[in-house]
Amino acid sequence: MAICHHHQPSFIIPSSFPFTTNLSNKSQLHLPSSFRCNLSVTTNLEPEPVYTAVKSFAPATVANLGPGFDFLGCAVDGIGDYVTLKIDPQVHPGEVSITEITGTGNSANKLSKNPIWNCAGIAAISVMKMLNIRSVGLSLSLEKGLPLGSGLGSSAASAAAAAIAVNEIFGGKLPALDLVLAGLESEAKVSGYHADNIAPAIMGGFVLVRSYDPLELIPLQFPVDKNLYFVLVNPEFEAPTKKMRAALPKEITMSHHVWNSSQAGALVAAVLQGDLKGFGKALSSDKIVEPRRAPLIPGMDAVKKAALEAGAYGCTISGAGPTAVAVTDNEEKGREIGEKMVEAFMAEGNLKAVAMVKQLDRVGARLVSSISR
Repeated sequence: MAICHHHQPSFIIPSSFPFTTNLSNKSQLHLPSSFRCNLSVTTNLEPEPVYTAVKSFAPATVANLGPGFDFLGCAVDGIGDYVTLKIDPQVHPGEVSITEITGTGNSANKLSKNPIWNCAGIAAISVMKMLNIRSVGLSLSLEKGLPLGSGLGSSAASAAAAAIAVNEIFGGKLPALDLVLAGLESEAKVSGYHADNIAPAIMGGFVLVRSYDPLELIPLQFPVDKNLYFVLVNPEFEAPTKKMRAALPKEITMSHHVWNSSQAGALVAAVLQGDLKGFGKALSSDKIVEPRRAPLIPGMDAVKKAALEAGAYGCTISGAGPTAVAVTDNEEKGREIGEKMVEAFMAEGNLKAVAMVKQLDRVGARLVSSISR
């Protein structure tokens, strides 16, 4: 258990931001073209719970997207983590207790049930602080649908699901940006202060992190009439984010800075235009991060080559890896690309791998069920 202390500053959001966070009916967040957050100490009234129990889901995410290290990411449909949250009279008021962890692989054995050392617990505590919750206790169970150290935003999915669950059980009082900040607190303790997983996990779609101080996020709207399929190939190999970040260069050349900046700009333009060929070309173009990380993932260079030769528009490492992500506009073509990538992981890296073909998740973290009081 962990005690919530109630001097957490709240967050000042300009009144021009007309978006909501009530996702009980899986409604999409109504997001502005950009928004930012500044800290200001205020006193919040404690809200009453509107549900006795909720179950939430948060999707997997692909961070970096090639040249967008730490500032670009997107959410992927159909895979992610679940959190079940209950008002629990046996838990001390103002505290959260993690009662169960289940799911993919050995998550239950590797993850702590101590909420101050668990991604979901840290985010839940942060949201409780923001809401000034001190009259009721909460019990939380986590169902992992994502493997640890996969490069699919496993920690962010847990944090996002927990943040949305706590917010919604008390009536959805907090806006999306505050939930991202709660998730960032979790990410900072686990893998580093980066929002390119947690922001799309909560908001859905593509997200550009314009600034960290203050936090400013820009949702990028991919056209709804365009087909986009992600081919996700996850090998049996764990690549901890902290280890993969340690491999990055401390300094880069001006020419690489210019190149990556131009490719990141091209990627954003391609997303907004629904230009998959341009998107794939930019996705594959990183000259700073991927060259340092690829050698640490057995067979990665061959996997990328196999994807492109099979007709993918682009391919790169998803987040810190080891998952490889390729993009295409056809689901059946995506399966064919995935098969070639799996074969390359085995042939060149001696790694078994599993391929999935998924679409963009445009909603982000949401409730999937609830029990009213």
